[in-house]
Formats: sequence, C-alpha cells, structure tokens
Amino acid sequence: MRAHLRTVVVVGLAVALLAWFLRNADLASVAGELGRGRPWLLALALAATLTTYATRSLRWQYLLRGVGPTRYVNALRATVIGFAASFLLPARAGELVRPYLLAQREGLPFTATFATVILERVLDLVTVLILFSAYLLLAGPGAGEASPAMFRAVKVGGIAAAAATTVVLAVFFFLAGRPEALGRAALRIERVLPARLAHLVARLAQAFAEGLAAVRNPQHLAMVLFWSFPLWLSIAAGIWLVTRAFHLAIPYPASFLIMTVLVVGVAVPTPGAVGGFHEAYRFTVTTFFAAPNDRAVGAALVLHAISFVPVTLVGIVFMAQEGLTLGRVRVLARRAGAKEDEG
Repeated sequence: MRAHLRTVVVVGLAVALLAWFLRNADLASVAGELGRGRPWLLALALAATLTTYATRSLRWQYLLRGVGPTRYVNALRATVIGFAASFLLPARAGELVRPYLLAQREGLPFTATFATVILERVLDLVTVLILFSAYLLLAGPGAGEASPAMFRAVKVGGIAAAAATTVVLAVFFFLAGRPEALGRAALRIERVLPARLAHLVARLAQAFAEGLAAVRNPQHLAMVLFWSFPLWLSIAAGIWLVTRAFHLAIPYPASFLIMTVLVVGVAVPTPGAVGGFHEAYRFTVTTFFAAPNDRAVGAALVLHAISFVPVTLVGIVFMAQEGLTLGRVRVLARRAGAKEDEG
C-alpha cells in the first residue's frame, strides 16, 4: 500500500510540474518552434549525451578500485540499466539497481559498491559547482541582466552550496581514512539501541566507509576528479548545442549556469525527472537569457528527450540481454534496498 501511495504522489508531482511548465505556453507556437530546431546541432547534442555514459562508467571504475577489480563492459551495462530504471521507475530505483547488478556480476560487496554511487553524486555536485563558479568568473558585465536580482540570488545559493559540498567531501575523506574507527564509534549507540541493532549499524557504517576507499588514495582521487570534468563538460555541451539548435545565442560557459539549475530540477523525485527538468531549463533560459517562453518550452522538451530517451532504449535492450523485465528490475531495486538496510 505504501509503495502504491508513493507512486501516486510522484506521478501527481510530475503532472503538477508539467502543468506549471506549460502554464503560459501556446502549444501551436511550441510545435512551430520544435520544427525550427537545427537537426545537425541536435545530432551533435545526442553524441555528446551518449558520451557522458561512457565517461561516467570509466570514472566509476576508478571509484571502485578500492572495493575490487571491475570490467569496463560490466560497469557500462550496469550504468545504462541503472539510468534506464531511474527513468522508468519512481524513487530513483536505478541508484540501487546499478550497484546491485555490478556487485553481483563482479562479486563485490553491495554496501561498499553502493557507497561509491553516493560518493559519485557528491563529486558530481562538486564538479558542477566548480564549473558554475568558473562561469561567474568568466561572465561579462551583462550576464544575468534580464533579471539581476535573481542572478544575485543564484550566486549566493551557488556559493552556499559549494561550501556545504566541500564540507561533505571533507567528511567523506575523514570517514574513508578511518573505517574501523567509524565502526567502533557506531557501536556506542548501544546505549540507546538494542545491542543486535547497534552491531548491524556498526557493520553497515564500517562497510560504507570502506566503500569510500577511492578518496584515500591520492592517485585514484586525482583520476576520479580528472574524469569528472570531461563528463560534465560533455553534459554542458549537450545543453549548449540544444539551446543553440533553437536559435538561442548563448556562449558555451552560460551552459554551466543552466546545468547547475537543471541539477536542482533533476533532484525532484519524479520518474525521469519529468517536470522538474523541464521547468528548470525553461526558467533559466527565460529568466537569465530573455528567451521567448514558447521557444524555451520546445527546447526543454527536446533536451529532456535527448538526455533520457536514448539511454533508456539502450538500457531496455541491455535488460533484455540480461533476462530482465521492468517488473524484475523493480524487484531488484527492493531487494537492493533491503540489502542496504541489513548491511
């Protein structure tokens, strides 16, 4: 019953966000704008987007070196299936399915493998905020002139998020260097919890810290950070190419601002980021770059399709090759969640 209620809530949220996204749109005008998109730029955007999954899989291998050896083809297949599952299922199911599949295929501990996915998200946020800061430094005096007050608010929010993310990364670095100490500290909760439950928490905490082993090795950390930049620069390139395809003349660094706001939109827990992604893009290009609303709506629809549909189709093919159905993937997500709780 709880799962059904959650599905109703996230679907309702997606519908509400889409309604808000389309509230001022003239659908006939949006259709006309869709026909004006330049195909060769959209093709380049598709190529840039597909490149991100190949790069993300390679970076994940470096994160996993502290857990155990992996083969690139398995990391790539698990990554694509995971992203497809997140698009098709609610509650970010792919975030659990991806490490679960790879852990099974490579014989790795699931909790440690899952921990690398969480660290990956932190590194993603760090990289995005670094690129956003670079945009703020490179932006000319006219940047954000369409809404100066909102641009100042985004600046302040970006600085605050960068500071918070740096603290989180420092905490992860500390935990990764002291997995046994973390486990001993977790045992102290026996004062308020039954001993058996306290031991379970301690084992989970220690395994989680061991999964952060990549940040203990400076060479591995350097490679992970190195590959984070081509990953997010290619994501930014896809955003920029789609934006230019719809005759919105923005410089490439401006895509870092759009990308940063899109990260916030994608955080809304709807399947495939439907609604949140669309409104984040529309809001950014209309607010900061004075884009016509209907053109922004058309570009948002195409950018979302390029970002999610191809990887989902490839993921479905990979699922079929693995003998997985969507129902089976949903079961795997539940099983992975239970395994995470057990430690």
